[in-house]
Amino acid sequence: MNVTIEPTWKAVLADEFEKPYFAQLIDFVRSEYQQHTCYPKGQQIFAAFDACTFEDIKVVIIGQDPYHGAGQANGLCFSVNDGISFPPSLINIFKELQTDLQQPFPATGNLEHWAKQGVLLLNATLTVRKGEAGSHQNKGWETFTDAVIEHISREKNGVVFLLWGGFAKKKGAKIDRSKHCVLESGHPSPMSANQGKWFGNKHFSQANDYLKLLHKKPIDWAVNLQ
Repeated sequence: MNVTIEPTWKAVLADEFEKPYFAQLIDFVRSEYQQHTCYPKGQQIFAAFDACTFEDIKVVIIGQDPYHGAGQANGLCFSVNDGISFPPSLINIFKELQTDLQQPFPATGNLEHWAKQGVLLLNATLTVRKGEAGSHQNKGWETFTDAVIEHISREKNGVVFLLWGGFAKKKGAKIDRSKHCVLESGHPSPMSANQGKWFGNKHFSQANDYLKLLHKKPIDWAVNLQ
C-alpha cells in the first residue's frame, strides 16, 4: 500500500503497510472521514512522523488519541493548533515545564518546535470522530503504533521515552530498558495531577540530562515564546 508518510518512516514501516489489518484500518478511516467530521485533517494524520524523522528521534512521548474538539488536533500528541485554547492536560504539561526548567509559560500550544528537534509526539490512535473521544480505538491504530514503538526500541539506541499515565506505561511495556531511558509518571490530566502524580516529575530536565550523557544535543523545550 502506498502511504504518504516521511520517507525514512516509509522505509522502516514498509512491511507494516502491507499487512491485512492495515488495509482494513485505512478502509475504516476513509469511510469515517467521508461520512463524519474527523480529526486531525487528513493530511495531518501522520504529522508526528513527518515532523520527526526516524533518524532524528531523541525522545518519544506517547498520548492516547487526538483531541476531538473543532480546530484542536494537529497530528502531534498533546499539541493544539496555534490560536487554540490550551486543554487542561497541556496546561499542566506547561506548568511542569515552567517549574522544572524555570521557563516562561508558552504562548502557543503547538508543539511542532519539539517535534522538529527529534521529539516523536505519538498518539496510540491517530484519528478520532468529532466530539467522540476514543471513537477510533480498537480499529487497528494501536497495532500500528505498537509496531512503531517496537521498531524504535529495537533499531535505535539511547532514546528517552516519556510514559505519562497508565495507558502510556502499558503501551511502553516492551521497550528495551537496557539501552533506552524510560521515565514514568502519572498523566498530566487534572485528575491525576491533582492527586500528586504529575507535578514534580522533572521529566524535561531528566530527558535532557540523559541526552547530554550520550553527547546528544538536548531539547529546547521552550515553545514559540512571543
